Amino acid sequence: MRASRLVSLLLLLQNRGRLSASRLATELGVTARTIYRDVEALAAAGVPIYAEHGPTGGYELMDGYRTRLTGLTADEAESLFLTGLPQPAAELGLGAQVAAAELKLTAALPTSYRDASTRIRHRFHLDAPGWFREPDPVPHLLAVAEALWRDQAVEVRYRRWAPRPGEVTRRLHPLGLVLKAGTWYLVATGERGQPRAYRVSSILDVRPLPESVTRPDGFDLATYWQRHVEEYESARNAEVATVRLTARGVAALPDVLGPKAARMALRTLTPADPDGWQQATIPLESVSHAAMTLLRLGPDVRVLSPATLVAHLRNTIRAMADLYVA
Repeated sequence: MRASRLVSLLLLLQNRGRLSASRLATELGVTARTIYRDVEALAAAGVPIYAEHGPTGGYELMDGYRTRLTGLTADEAESLFLTGLPQPAAELGLGAQVAAAELKLTAALPTSYRDASTRIRHRFHLDAPGWFREPDPVPHLLAVAEALWRDQAVEVRYRRWAPRPGEVTRRLHPLGLVLKAGTWYLVATGERGQPRAYRVSSILDVRPLPESVTRPDGFDLATYWQRHVEEYESARNAEVATVRLTARGVAALPDVLGPKAARMALRTLTPADPDGWQQATIPLESVSHAAMTLLRLGPDVRVLSPATLVAHLRNTIRAMADLYVA
């Protein structure tokens, strides 16, 4: 463990130049006192490291010194696909490996490329979760990931919402993990042998099984996920609501419905009538969800169908009006 930390300390100084003891301690997750001891150990081993005192001081390597101790460990190499995604890496327990792998890769680059990679890191950042959303709690993500990596079957207790809400127990063969808009999904085959997606935050318990997993011939995780997304969105959009919109309501559709649903609605727009209203059909996820969404448009929308949505909106608007009766 200490040897790995000494290499990381050396690579930090090589890649970033002068760093204070407190900054090094933060980067490596240790105390400043540990950094002092590690610097002494590096100096004793012949590394030309020196300290600059003062407010802008810190530790620095002699000009021209470069180490070639940049070989990746197996864990670091396996974690490379998560560089640039620190939160998912941490959730999978790979935060330290990702940081170490990035350091070693940067150190191995020629100076011009290393400078370019630093510029990119300082200018671009990937943030997976949507606005105003906390990441789903995923206490069983590590257990699922470990079983996936070992090609090991699992038994899970899972909270499902359809067709009947409740808890179910399933024997699954993990095939992949997908991070979609800040939410983790496990792709696995079950009793029927067909891949399905399970929301990891809905897993209540995981028990590894001695049974090993044989991956289906030709299975490709990215291809499966793309098909799953298309089928899921098509199923959700099988039902529609018919609405009339003002010009302002039409303009607000992308913000209210989201870009994809808005594009579907805009393709159904009829020409404006003499009063400036246009008719369209919008995807209907559920009556309650559609009502809450359409209420954001206020007087710029009127729902024509289905009757259940019209009744729901009428009752909601009356209840709201009663709150403001003098």
